[in-house]
Amino acid sequence: MRNSTTQLPDLGYLKLDRARNIYYQLTAAELVEEALKRNEGVLADSGALAVDTGEFTGRSPKDRFIVEDDITRDTVWWGQVNIKFDSAKFDALLQKVIAYFADRDIFVRDSCACANEKFHIDIRVITETAYQNLFVRHLFLRPDIANPTSIPDWTIIAAPGFKADPQVDGTRQHNFSIINFSKRIILIGGTGYTGEIKKGIFSVLNFLLPHERKVLSMHCSANTGVKGDTAIFFGLSGTGKTTLSADPERSLIGDDEHGWSEYTIFNFEGGCYAKCADLTEEKEPQIFNAIQFGALLENINFVKGTRTVNFSNLDKTENTRAAYPIDNISNAVNPSIGSSPKNIFFLTADAFGILPPISKLTPAQAMYYFISGYTAKIAGTETGISEPQATFSPCFGEAFLPLSPVVYAKLLGNKIKAHNVKVWLINTGWTGGPFGVGKRIKLKYTRAMITAALNGELDNVHYHEHPVFNLQMPANCPNVPDNLLDPRKTWPNADNYDEKANNLALTFLKNFEQYIDLIGSDVINAAPNVTIAV
Repeated sequence: MRNSTTQLPDLGYLKLDRARNIYYQLTAAELVEEALKRNEGVLADSGALAVDTGEFTGRSPKDRFIVEDDITRDTVWWGQVNIKFDSAKFDALLQKVIAYFADRDIFVRDSCACANEKFHIDIRVITETAYQNLFVRHLFLRPDIANPTSIPDWTIIAAPGFKADPQVDGTRQHNFSIINFSKRIILIGGTGYTGEIKKGIFSVLNFLLPHERKVLSMHCSANTGVKGDTAIFFGLSGTGKTTLSADPERSLIGDDEHGWSEYTIFNFEGGCYAKCADLTEEKEPQIFNAIQFGALLENINFVKGTRTVNFSNLDKTENTRAAYPIDNISNAVNPSIGSSPKNIFFLTADAFGILPPISKLTPAQAMYYFISGYTAKIAGTETGISEPQATFSPCFGEAFLPLSPVVYAKLLGNKIKAHNVKVWLINTGWTGGPFGVGKRIKLKYTRAMITAALNGELDNVHYHEHPVFNLQMPANCPNVPDNLLDPRKTWPNADNYDEKANNLALTFLKNFEQYIDLIGSDVINAAPNVTIAV
């Protein structure tokens, strides 16, 4: 019995005519109903659908591939991030997945990406499960009128129940996510983690927009003030990108993926995919209240004997997530477009307690710290990590960059100069010592610093230069203790601070060696200098 509530799409280009039932463009309520009927999840007391994604509760970066062909051979930044996949192997694997769908139910959704219609792409997503299709319904843009008879710009196929044979299929193990730019297909199998769908199309846009359209694609959140001033927030997972952009005093453009054209910032997506570890209504009311009927919760635990979510219970994974439409955020911008930014914030959770809680960057420093993409992992977050560990992810999104990080950094540098943008480095991590000794910087102070920067209250204050990282640190900031602004003064022993600052600076220098021959001298000279004797 095929869904007959609307015209079915033509899937002939994929030869999926042997599917048992095709459920096309179902509403959120219908998808929740289908998921419950198929025992894919249960309802939380908020009305959200709670599912477990199975073996994988996060992305599997080593199992993400790009097909090597005439389009990608000389343009993609090949290596450990972008792993080559044979085109013939892809064709054979695609046919296997299509055969797997024979006599099975499939869920099909036509959606799109890029709120700026000038860069809009149509996407058809075919999923094995209802909850994956619900995720797509929330995270991608929802066109008012879908054209089911047309072939979309891109097709995503997600078959979590299909497992590859690595020796035959050319994969590393049974799960895979493969991007084929010639066929314009993203093929995902062996994993039920929905983030693979979202980040697959993000990787596509990270190739198409900078390479073909000279638009800077960014792993960032964005919001706008009452006067139309846009701010963007770059940061890796756990640095506060979603939290800090969800500001009740400003309107949300988007929480994760954006493009910067000549004059606009525009959201790629139609929803949010928020981490919800330790989520509370008090700390993050907008995100907490967005988790309502139709929202999707992944890998959460309930309070024993209830359907109340226990967001502090991370037994399944620290990567618990909530997916919901952006209009679940009461002050979201519609359409999700803003002007070119006046302020850019790079967020880092420095677990060494070295970097200032806020500092101002020159354009060259902005390019340096953008290419570096620094944050730090803390003890307990991953097996084998017993002390803070420096992590560098170029452009704060290495896993999704098909092109060299220098391509994105040069675009960023040009735009910063053209629009006279202020750039700030924000440490949302530790002060007074490293993790285990110092304390994490309070969220209320981070919010106060960002508010001061946005309001221009840091424009005319006195600045001190950090002796190692050459960062400009404000001497004072409204609603923030003065002694917090210079990290060296927060440590019990200043000599210990100097030693650790040098060590971290050396880590930056070592990481940046790979870019020395690819970038200008002004950016190279923006590196920290090890000048304090230890």
